Amino acid sequence: MVRDPIGSESTPSAAEICSALDDPDCREIIRNLEEPMTASELTNQCEIPQSTLYRKLEVLTDSTLLEETTEIRRDGHHASKYAVAFDEISIGLDDDQSLTVQIDRPARTADERLAELWSEVRKET
Repeated sequence: MVRDPIGSESTPSAAEICSALDDPDCREIIRNLEEPMTASELTNQCEIPQSTLYRKLEVLTDSTLLEETTEIRRDGHHASKYAVAFDEISIGLDDDQSLTVQIDRPARTADERLAELWSEVRKET
């Protein structure tokens, strides 16, 4: 079951998922994201250089394993926060022996859906 609230999210290929999960830095990021964090917080928590961390965050968000949201701040300096975007990943074979991937995602509150919509609007502007 893949959550697709506004039609922009698609299921990544099994190769993309496996590649992201094969990376030790990506696994370290996922392991440390018990709650949403900014890149700066993750740099301190994971002991991964910031330039490397940003590349790994991009890999994880592109593969839909992490979700990026925008934290709105009164001072206008909004911050991106990252959270794990799955509960379980299953990889299997379909009838023609191709790998398939299924991502089970956590239920979302109205506030979370609104934050996601805001993040999408922000990316477009």
